[in-house]
Amino acid sequence: MTTATTETVRALEAILLVATEPVPPAVLAQLLEIASSEVERLCAELASAYDEAGHGFELVRVAGGYRYQSRADLAPYVERFVLEGQTARLSAAALETLAIVAYKQPISRGQIAAVRGVDPDAVLRTLAQRGYIDEVGRDPGPGQAVLWGTSSAFLEKMGLDSLADLPPIAEFVPGADVLEALEQTLRPGHGPAAIDVTDQRDG
Repeated sequence: MTTATTETVRALEAILLVATEPVPPAVLAQLLEIASSEVERLCAELASAYDEAGHGFELVRVAGGYRYQSRADLAPYVERFVLEGQTARLSAAALETLAIVAYKQPISRGQIAAVRGVDPDAVLRTLAQRGYIDEVGRDPGPGQAVLWGTSSAFLEKMGLDSLADLPPIAEFVPGADVLEALEQTLRPGHGPAAIDVTDQRDG
């Protein structure tokens, strides 16, 4: 490895270490003054090196960017540190609404109410305050209702690079197993969890 490459890798590690959100390859390329393809290559090599060395952290690509995160098998230790005294959890109603938004976005408050059969205003406020959903547009119809969609924070927490990585399903009604997986994943301190919804059917 040349001196220039070594310096670039060190700079890449330093940037990712202090980043609070996943950093897109294009941003890293601009900061490091190299091509995006070179950023992708270096990140892949770093991720492989960390895996081989058996570190307690890993370099992953989520929400369209790169970040460091603790390894899933060390979650009990991280949880012990992060969750000390914290019990904040999303309600079943919030988890169900979040699942509906994730699979039906962009979706309006009225459409969510039609699916769930209850007024979702309070739940939507909670999800927005937690940073899991954002206003993504306006319905072109009468009243121009706000349209909701999941945020980059949702992708990051779920360990997804894009919405295309959500498990494919047809008409989606979240079941108990899906809500449990969401609840476990979105608890503070937890990393990505696999969600198997392939057996879900209309209820």
